[in-house]
Amino acid sequence: MEEREIAESHFMDWLRDAHAMEEQAETMLKAQAGRLENYPDLKRRIEEHLEETRNQKRLVAECIERRGGDTSSFKDVAGKAMAGAQGMAGMFASDEVVKGGMMSYAFEHFEIAAYRNLIEAARTLGDHETMAVLERILPEEQAMADWLEHNMAGVVRRFLQLAAQPDAKAKV
Repeated sequence: MEEREIAESHFMDWLRDAHAMEEQAETMLKAQAGRLENYPDLKRRIEEHLEETRNQKRLVAECIERRGGDTSSFKDVAGKAMAGAQGMAGMFASDEVVKGGMMSYAFEHFEIAAYRNLIEAARTLGDHETMAVLERILPEEQAMADWLEHNMAGVVRRFLQLAAQPDAKAKV
């Protein structure tokens, strides 16, 4: 296999990984939003990002298909399974909203790193159409990470306030 074919193969694998990553994100976000009761700003932002994530997943799938490939069912299922396990573990934590925020913040940065790498691979391969799509997705991931960075302190304060009230449901 020559150098170009190897690079193309890796790029397609990484795009499939990104699609699975968005499947995982969608599952996690849907679970989080569905359980949040006492954190309306966080719930609203998660629901907004859930719509962005669904669109990102569609855009990545279109890039894969335009390049002559298809999404990886195995990777997609594995991503959903991982998200499901994370969601189940969070449900048993007494501070689910705080731990979920930490996980979301870390996951957003994982996505940012993935899209930066994909953009560079697209640039290297001269796939300007895919690069433009990826450059459109990246700021959405950065905006969500920034929102979490600037708003989780308020979530923590609200959690501690609710946790101190005997009948309040602080965890979500």
